[in-house]
Amino acid sequence: MAQGAGRTTAQVVAVAALAAAVTVFLSVAAVRHGFFDLRVYYGALTYWARDGGEIYDFLKAGTQYGFTYPPFAALVMLPMAYLPWNAAIVVSVAATVVVSAVVIWWLLDPVARRCGWTRWFTLAVALCLAAAYEPMRETVNFGQVNMLLLFLVAVDLLRLLPAGNRWAGVGIGLATAIKLTPGIFVVYLLVTGRWRAAATAVGAAAVATLVAAGLFPDASREFWTEALWNTDRVGELAFVSNQSLRGVVARLDPEHPSTLAWLLLVLVTLVVWGWRCRRAVAAGDEATGLALTGAVMCLVSPVTWVHHLVWLLPGLILLVDNGTAAPARGRRRRVLLAAALVGYALLCSRIVWAWEKDFTGVDGFLGSNTYVWISLALLLGLPIRRRATPTGGGRDGVRGPDGSAVEPAGVAQLAEDDGVAPAVQRHRIGGLLPVR
Repeated sequence: MAQGAGRTTAQVVAVAALAAAVTVFLSVAAVRHGFFDLRVYYGALTYWARDGGEIYDFLKAGTQYGFTYPPFAALVMLPMAYLPWNAAIVVSVAATVVVSAVVIWWLLDPVARRCGWTRWFTLAVALCLAAAYEPMRETVNFGQVNMLLLFLVAVDLLRLLPAGNRWAGVGIGLATAIKLTPGIFVVYLLVTGRWRAAATAVGAAAVATLVAAGLFPDASREFWTEALWNTDRVGELAFVSNQSLRGVVARLDPEHPSTLAWLLLVLVTLVVWGWRCRRAVAAGDEATGLALTGAVMCLVSPVTWVHHLVWLLPGLILLVDNGTAAPARGRRRRVLLAAALVGYALLCSRIVWAWEKDFTGVDGFLGSNTYVWISLALLLGLPIRRRATPTGGGRDGVRGPDGSAVEPAGVAQLAEDDGVAPAVQRHRIGGLLPVR
């Protein structure tokens, strides 16, 4: 009893110390954007709902930035127009914190149980580390919706789909109707042969879009015929915050970026992604499918601002998951945990901003695209593990979980050849854990 109480006290002290250290780090490193994007949403919605204007005609004063999301997003955000500004901030921050905690917990809980870590302590440490993560702090400081979209997708891929739930796909559909880029997860379902879930996602997106069109026909007409195609509203492609393949190409020649070079890079990237995702799903590794698709979405989207890189969080957590599951004192464990640490550290560092004004030369090419290289590394090197599945089948050919949607029954039973480790190393490793 005394030993347990002492351990709890030590963990509370450790969390308090880590939280204090992160607070100091944020006071120095975090850029305060004044909830810029939230101000755009709030201004556009107020102009639309209370001042009688058209939502896509609104531009924030002194900028070219306006509301760029589909009309269904405007419908979801509409209550914001009737809140005081400070209340809108509280709702935005609170929603991001809550859904972030849920997604991180879904990914980390199997690791905590397998390793014997205290579960509340694991989550508390993870949340402190997430607060220091640049894409997360940018999401909060801008008032962005990235984590809400990741949550909707994670509900499908980490909970409903592995359980064979008939509603799997609704979250992806709603996320796509709110912001078009999560539509890559519909393609993921198609590429991996989950036809019913893909149809559900398409149906949910279509219904949400039609409901918005029925309620707001003028706004819907303007979005789909004009606002969607106005690229001036999203910003400069060569800006260092654009950590996509399109940004890489644009920074090579800002005046005349090669569309052909970008499309070729996108094609190759999608081929690799499709191959790896099919192998992940064949192994029952839905969490890795989520991580790979999040990484490829960041790569192939024409614009991936730094705050969009919250989609890399699942990949970093899964590096820790795979590292702790590898044999103790083995090379695989050291490599995976080191990769997670380096990737996380770089994504906290604001390193790309060192080349904000001048991204020419070899150092500019390598440094200004650092986060793109991390996305590519996750796409190419994130291990695929065969997950344990209990008896009893689910729908879409996926067996239902007993416990965690990430690791059914909380145990990884076989190592899946990830196509990265040398053959001799794979021979030495065998399984990530003994087969039970």
